[in-house]
Amino acid sequence: MFKARPLLSALVNHRQRLERNGGFSKLFCMMSEGSIDQQPAKLLKRANEENEDSTEKVQATKRVKTDEEHTEDEKKYPKKKVVLLMAYSGKGYYGMQRNPGNSQFRTIEDDLVTALVKSGCIPENHGDDMKKMSFQRCARTDKGVSAAGQVVSLKVRLIEDIIEKINENLPPQIRVLGLKRVTQGFNSKNNCDARTYSYMLPTVAFSQKDYDTEDISAFRLEPETLQRVNRLFSLYKGTHNFHNFTSQKAPSDPSARRYITEMSCGEPFVCSDCEFAVITVRGQSFMLHQIRKMIGLVIAVIKGYAKEAVMERSWGEEKVDVPKAPGLGLVLERVHFDRYNKRFGGDGLHERLEWDREEEAITAFKKSHIYPTIVETECQEGSMVSWMSTLPIHDFEATSAGPRDNKDLKQDNADEGNDSD
Repeated sequence: MFKARPLLSALVNHRQRLERNGGFSKLFCMMSEGSIDQQPAKLLKRANEENEDSTEKVQATKRVKTDEEHTEDEKKYPKKKVVLLMAYSGKGYYGMQRNPGNSQFRTIEDDLVTALVKSGCIPENHGDDMKKMSFQRCARTDKGVSAAGQVVSLKVRLIEDIIEKINENLPPQIRVLGLKRVTQGFNSKNNCDARTYSYMLPTVAFSQKDYDTEDISAFRLEPETLQRVNRLFSLYKGTHNFHNFTSQKAPSDPSARRYITEMSCGEPFVCSDCEFAVITVRGQSFMLHQIRKMIGLVIAVIKGYAKEAVMERSWGEEKVDVPKAPGLGLVLERVHFDRYNKRFGGDGLHERLEWDREEEAITAFKKSHIYPTIVETECQEGSMVSWMSTLPIHDFEATSAGPRDNKDLKQDNADEGNDSD
């Protein structure tokens, strides 16, 4: 019995050793299996890394090629400072100037910049930051206002057939009509001496306030009335304080003083059975809504809602309620660079900024896009007749900061953001 115990103890110890060895074997097997499982993962990871490296190399190669292409383009077509002569019908646009971040309010410059990029005149990133191409316009026309002689300055690649390629990417109601090289420091707004605008309106605007406007086609402007209209417009000539002809300008603000060199109304003509006339005004620069209010006040006087004395009073310090004519008929006719032409126009290197050769194209564009739009819209929508019905609301005898019509204030706020100059 006592001899069996060492044998039993030896058997137990041997079994425990086997179990330990077996456990170690299992652990070894598990570790081995884990290592085997990890091998495909490592191989896959290495393959992915190699693919990523290859992709990066391809992308880098593409970037180098693109950079080389840009470099070649810049070598072949180096960027030069130019001015573009533009004409456009402003209907459907929220003015000339681009408003980044407001894509729902389409402007003329939105379509122009898109065309410049698509035609290859400017790099794509210049379209996002217009300062990179030193872009400047002569005049920031209001919502709905057209232009026959707008000028913008910028740096472009002088590619072959540049005007044709830009126009291929523009809608028909916007055209580039001319291009000229200018000095590197040229700025179309700062170098502009004066601007000429026209305003096309139905002559029924000068009818008496008791005239029945149901049939505007029957109205014809009398020569005596036209003479009086032009006498009133001539009062604007010279330098005056136009703080009452814009918004948010104090009488003491020096920028409210503007110099007008010309303002008159031409002979009436019949178009689509209605009689129209064109008012022309030239000045150094114009403030927001200034021209429309200058015309609106004369209409109010002619129709008998206000006395002639209101015009003289409007240039004084007191607040005068000045009505604002509709924007439909306003057209930027041309911009003038007299000082620039005198200094650089005869140096043998730069052309004079005059557009005599483009005059035929300008006239053709006005006849095909600007005038028909004004006439058709006026005949269909009656914006002038509708506006005339608001004249009795204005208080032309009020002094100081008297109350203004809420409708007029809302219209001012809706049009804010685009100066005429």
